[in-house]
Order: sequence, then structure tokens, then C-alpha cells
Amino acid sequence: MSPTPSFGNLRVLILESRRSTEMAALVSNYGGRPMSAPALQEVPLDTNTEAFAFIEAVLRHEFDLVVLLTGVGTRALMAVVDRRGVRPAFLAALEGTKTAARGPKPVAVLRELGLTPWVVAPEPNTWRELLSALDGKAGELTLRGARVAVQEYGTANPQLLEGLRDRGAAVVSVPVYRYALPDDLEPLRTAAARELDVALFTTATQVVHLLEVARQMNVEPAVRQGFAAIAVASIGPTTSEELREQGIAIDIEASHPKMGFLVRDAAERVADVLRTKRGGAAVG
Repeated sequence: MSPTPSFGNLRVLILESRRSTEMAALVSNYGGRPMSAPALQEVPLDTNTEAFAFIEAVLRHEFDLVVLLTGVGTRALMAVVDRRGVRPAFLAALEGTKTAARGPKPVAVLRELGLTPWVVAPEPNTWRELLSALDGKAGELTLRGARVAVQEYGTANPQLLEGLRDRGAAVVSVPVYRYALPDDLEPLRTAAARELDVALFTTATQVVHLLEVARQMNVEPAVRQGFAAIAVASIGPTTSEELREQGIAIDIEASHPKMGFLVRDAAERVADVLRTKRGGAAVG
């Protein structure tokens, strides 16, 4: 029988914000010492002219396809719809429009609204799988000449937008909230300055914000060097892409892009990773 995965009392950095308590409990259950440093907050756009214009365009049936990238973004969009007081008409119009969901979270929100997505990107739910899924539906909707709206999430997804435009679509971006640094930066500053054994990344923006805070503290080179001696774990391909772009090597990628798999896979593999990176002892 395989041994139960365990962090073996290692220090595990958690950068998750909304689900930090849940993630810390998972790390503790696997024998780790969680160190939470929320790396971002989701800030609704106060004057969201793009979202208002999108809602009116949906009501006029001006889009051939609406792409929903996140559950949080879809809920935020519906909050804007509710502020406009047009929920029944908007849902009726959206039901008559083809929708594509990047993954299970926007699918869940759509189902709560009584809607079924036309296309769902398969795992690992990146922009690549989304484009491939849309290509597979070309017999029902060709993207050439199609009017497409993309609900964005915190930051733009230029690869997706470019892929849609390369296929001939007329694309409108619909930002409904943005990512910002958390109001309390002290946990991130502490994380940037202390010794760690494992870092768990659940979104690409966490990477950017951790390095930004390190830069503000004039310790970015030391933080980057520190990654060479700890186990770096990523929840999935989108986050992994950002880590690689930032020059940070990934030791562990979750077998499925979900938080529970990330924590378990990291606990299972961390001892071997650290033995290799530290040349012997698991804890430096």
C-alpha cells in the first residue's frame, strides 16, 4: 500500500485569497505548516461602461457567441445585470445566444441561472482547449464573421482574443472586475522575506503580485533565487505558463486543475523534489 501523502511538517506558502482558509486546512491535513499570504483581491469596476454596453447588446441579440471565462466573473456580470433591473430579459436573450464556458465554474453558474452552455472547454480548461472546442463546433457556428463577446477576469487573455480574431471573429472584451494587490500587504511581505519549503500557486496573477511586492521591498533577486531551493507547485497550465514566463521552474503541476489535487500532489512529491533540489535533506 502506498504511504499517505505528507508534507512532513514543511513550511507551505499559500497565495490563495478567496479560499485561503479551506486551502490551509487541506495543507494541515497533509501534515504541512500553512503560511497564508493572499496575493490578490478581485475589485469590481465601479464605472463599467463595457459591461453596460455588453448587456444592452445581448438584449438586442447582437452577439453570435458569448464566452464566459470564470464563475466569479459570470456572477459579477449578473450583479451588473441586476443593478440594471433587466435579469429576466437578459437571461431570455442569453438563452437564445450560443455560450461557451472555459471550465466547470462558469458552467455551474450558468446552470444555477437555468442555462446550458453550448460549448465547454475540456480539462485543463485553458484558452487552447477553449479554441479547440470552438473549432470542433465550426459546423454549427463558423467564427469567421461571428460577433463574439468575451467576459474577462481580472486581466485580459490576449492569446484567446488573438486566436478568436485570427479565426475571423469580431471580438468585444467585457471586463467585469480587475485584480489588485490586497489592501494588507504584510503577509506577502513576510512571505517574500522568510524561508519556505513549498509554494502553491493557484492563479497566474499570484506570481506577478508576489514578485511585484518583492520588487517593492528590493528583495526580488533573493526571492527568485529562493525558488531554486523550494518546491514550486502550480494548479495548471495557465498558471504554469506565467511561472515559466517569469523564469520560475515548476516542480509539480496538479494532475487535475483543482485545489484538492494540487495540495495532494504536492504532498505526495515534495520530499523527492526537495531531495533533488537541496542535494540531500528535505528541509534546508
